[in-house]
Amino acid sequence: MIEERLSALGLTLPAPPTPEGNYVGSVRVDNLLFVGGNVGRLNAEPLGYTGKVGDEVTLEQAYEMARRCALNHLAAIKAALGDLDRVERVVKVTGYVNAAPGFNEMPKVINGESDLLVELWGEQGRHARAALGVASLSLDAPVEIEVVVQVRD
Repeated sequence: MIEERLSALGLTLPAPPTPEGNYVGSVRVDNLLFVGGNVGRLNAEPLGYTGKVGDEVTLEQAYEMARRCALNHLAAIKAALGDLDRVERVVKVTGYVNAAPGFNEMPKVINGESDLLVELWGEQGRHARAALGVASLSLDAPVEIEVVVQVRD
């Protein structure tokens, strides 16, 4: 059902991101799945945008990158659980924005992920969230986001 909603939005799942360090893409603890951060790089292709939001990257471009982070999270969740319909609810989203000095609209950027999760899961997609501005991110990415979901058995 979730994949049908995704398709109705004209979106397809990318390949799950491959960790580029000494970590795993997700960890399940009881009925929670912690999905690591990603920078919106789909299918190992170059980033769509790089640089600081509010300088080289617009708010709209950063929002798009956050939406791409959500697609990567969905791919990682499906890889871990086998089926996106096993997600009971989205619990927490933590987003980091590579912010130019004076840029303070981090929540609007992270809405790129939050909006898609709510489009797919409705009320069960609403989540607790933090949207933080940081001095830099790997690959000079404009955004990096991690997510925690509750799993139904």
